[in-house]
Amino acid sequence: MVEKTKTAKVEKIEREYTIPLRERCRPVPSYKKTPKAIKSVKEFIAKHMQVRSRDLKKVRLDMYLNEFLWQRGIKKPLHKVKVKAIKEGDIVRVYAIDLPAKLNFKKIRQEKQEIEQKKEAKEVKESQKSVMDKAKESIKGKKEDTEEDKDSVKDKVEPKDVPSKESKEKEKQEAVKEVAKEESKEKAKEVKKTTEVKTAKEKGKEEAVSNQ
Repeated sequence: MVEKTKTAKVEKIEREYTIPLRERCRPVPSYKKTPKAIKSVKEFIAKHMQVRSRDLKKVRLDMYLNEFLWQRGIKKPLHKVKVKAIKEGDIVRVYAIDLPAKLNFKKIRQEKQEIEQKKEAKEVKESQKSVMDKAKESIKGKKEDTEEDKDSVKDKVEPKDVPSKESKEKEKQEAVKEVAKEESKEKAKEVKKTTEVKTAKEKGKEEAVSNQ
């Protein structure tokens, strides 16, 4: 089974293989059989999926496939395994097709947990966004209220502090009147002084005449 889906950048290739492991693990010591089985799976995939320079680091086994290969311990690996390989770019990911019931249940449970965690993360982000939006709206409302208060204060202060034309003219007239009053007072004082001096002279003359 071969499926190819081409995109603008990356070519995705999917294939299924049944990999024999008995003959490859036979000449290996018993305490190295399962590690040899895992290595042979990687070598088989690198060869058939045309990995550049057959680099085993670019072949990545699924966690459940690794557990499946280690299920019977280090001395008794599986004789064959059926896998699904997906190649994207230079990296090949390998998944087990027929998992046992325990591993399959574990896989389904973990997938559900991941979905729930993603939902919770989305809800937390949405709640944070809503809180931030509310805070921004409250800050905007406070700014608008302060601006309105400033405008009202300006409107109240301006007519009281700034004098109008009529008030200016009244002040000028009052100042002119005060100046005229002061001038009239000074003139009256001068007139009094002159009259007093004249009367004193006349009295002196009269006294001189009477003595003669």
